[in-house]
Amino acid sequence: MTVGADPELDELFRPRSVAVIGASNKPGKVGTAVFRNIIQAGYRGVAYPVNPNATSVSGVRCYPDVADLPEPAELGVVIVPAPRVADVVEELGRAGTKGVVVITAGFREIGEAGAALEAEVVRRATKYRMSLVGPNCFGVLNTHPDVSLNATFSEDLPPPGNIAFVSQSGALCAGILSYGVAERIGFSRFVSVGNRAGVDENDLLHSLGQDPVTRVILLYVESLANGRRFLEAAREVTEAKPVLVIKSGRTPAGERAAKSHTGSLAQSGRDQLFDALFAQSGVLRIDTLGELFRTAKIFSTGLMLDGPRLAILTNSGGPGIVAADAAIRSGLELPPLPAATQTALASGLPSIASIANPLDMTADVRPQQMRDALRLLVAAPDVDAGLVIATPVGTLNGTEIARAILEVRASVPKPIIACLFGVTDLANDVKFLEENGVPAYTFPEEAVQGLGRLAQYRAWRDRPRAPVREFPVDHAAVRAVLDAARATGTTVLPEYAARGLLAAYGVGFARAERVRTIEEAIRAAGSIGYPVVLKVASPDISHKTDVGGVALGIADAAALRAAWDAMQGSLRARAPSARIEGFEIEAEIHGGKEVLIGVQRDPSFGPIVVFGLGGIYVEVLRDVTFRLAPLRPLSAQRMIDSVRSAALLKGVRGDPPSDIAALAEALERVSQLAVEVPEIVELDLNPMIVRAAGNGVVAVDARVVLGPSSRSEPSP
Repeated sequence: MTVGADPELDELFRPRSVAVIGASNKPGKVGTAVFRNIIQAGYRGVAYPVNPNATSVSGVRCYPDVADLPEPAELGVVIVPAPRVADVVEELGRAGTKGVVVITAGFREIGEAGAALEAEVVRRATKYRMSLVGPNCFGVLNTHPDVSLNATFSEDLPPPGNIAFVSQSGALCAGILSYGVAERIGFSRFVSVGNRAGVDENDLLHSLGQDPVTRVILLYVESLANGRRFLEAAREVTEAKPVLVIKSGRTPAGERAAKSHTGSLAQSGRDQLFDALFAQSGVLRIDTLGELFRTAKIFSTGLMLDGPRLAILTNSGGPGIVAADAAIRSGLELPPLPAATQTALASGLPSIASIANPLDMTADVRPQQMRDALRLLVAAPDVDAGLVIATPVGTLNGTEIARAILEVRASVPKPIIACLFGVTDLANDVKFLEENGVPAYTFPEEAVQGLGRLAQYRAWRDRPRAPVREFPVDHAAVRAVLDAARATGTTVLPEYAARGLLAAYGVGFARAERVRTIEEAIRAAGSIGYPVVLKVASPDISHKTDVGGVALGIADAAALRAAWDAMQGSLRARAPSARIEGFEIEAEIHGGKEVLIGVQRDPSFGPIVVFGLGGIYVEVLRDVTFRLAPLRPLSAQRMIDSVRSAALLKGVRGDPPSDIAALAEALERVSQLAVEVPEIVELDLNPMIVRAAGNGVVAVDARVVLGPSSRSEPSP
């Protein structure tokens, strides 16, 4: 948080008094709406309107200035022209106010002049250690009956509930509040952070994580104020309650030309990076607003899944098939029913019923038959949850469906959710179910999607915990490489230096020697053993193959001489100004699978580890994934499992499985290097060869780009 002190933000959410500076009686004014909303919501504290041009606002005595208030307001809501806001914040701070919400727009969002005004507002708030929300925001809302604060300019006040919503978009807030009222979605707290000059999503995550009323936290973000802080906060909060995020705004590739494959991948794969990092911290990323609130509805009930095994009960075959397909897409399972369960079901259902999972009772089913079938289905030992998809028909009307579901749920301690649809109005039946803790959806895939998210969150909560492993390091070798780079002003390490840095962290390389003449090269090749690889060593050549700086498959001395001469000519023609520090003779590695391990230091997230399919096609196929360093053992393993080409590493069509354990350890070692050597801006191990199980991994090419030293980021 830029300014403010109290981690629970009591001054914002539970103030005993509120002053609205800019309160008004004029129709259409924001100041009119905000103060009226505070009064009409039944605010339990004392509300003071402040306006030098009014004697009363909404029937409440108005004060000309903050200094004239009979007591310091715990929260100030500011709705005055932008140039006056800093002075108002100063007045509030001087009076003893500890929280301020600046609804006024006209700050950083309009350009340089507005940014200067915003900086002054922040300076004044910091001076008095005030928690600042905004500017350019929609306001804050707390529906708890002991508070009932609606300090927004929305006339819609949703019912009290256990869903908290935080948004960077004020316009979105207005629509969401209207939607919440219409759909009977209860909120605990509601915050628009606007420009995030003070309180941001990280502070609110901590606060909402401690709020006993809030059961699920929803976020709409267009960017993250501090990616690492967000993920650290989210990892802590998601241990106790789910966090659902819509991250909008797909960031395009950066304008600068990256010096490594990893840099290019991290820039162009920005959205994929967010996917991976949210997953690493237990955050559930949601694609649409509709899904956000449908998912929040199921979490708000407190339902938990013990596993992904779903049983579907329907009286119409088509919706059951739709739900089955959606279940597989959502990571759920449809286990076959035990023989005893099938026999019991068949004896109580119409003869034309389809006794399977999904279970189609057909349209002939009667209410008691449905009760009995649902009880048998959900009670089956291999079932973790039940989904009822029902269309009212015959004696099975909406009321009977709802009563049957609630009766079974009371006797079987497993989650049951519903999907009711038909030609009749089912609103009262849906309301009846939801008031009794059973989420109800309009379409089968929506219900299944919600259950899939429950299973996903349960898997996160139940994951095995393991600390970050710390490997022994040759710190003297690390210092030697960095000191040499500083002494020469080198930012792109020659491969031999990069290899030395990585080897100090236990990363294995193919045997290699650096040479300067063809005679030295021939002696080195004889010592290493043919076939060998010839590479140029230059801090100015990022991709050696682009300038003819790599020769493979050199079988003998004659071939080495020919490759040497050809490389000299190619370098003179294609890299005439490059500094040539020599050449590398390296053992050629045969067999195995090529992968990429990389590091990209992000200004918001810190060091990011990249993994994927390696070799020259990495930027074409882009089969990569990302994680925030440092990596725990489980994160390293999941990186490997999450790429599409993981099956190649596990062995296909007679190929032996690769040494995945050694690969995971290499990822962890590179992760440790990225955290402990903050000078590293970009790093490539491409390719790294993964040999057959038990034979380890070996790197055959390394690139390291250095930047200024910075403080190492803490563990997430």
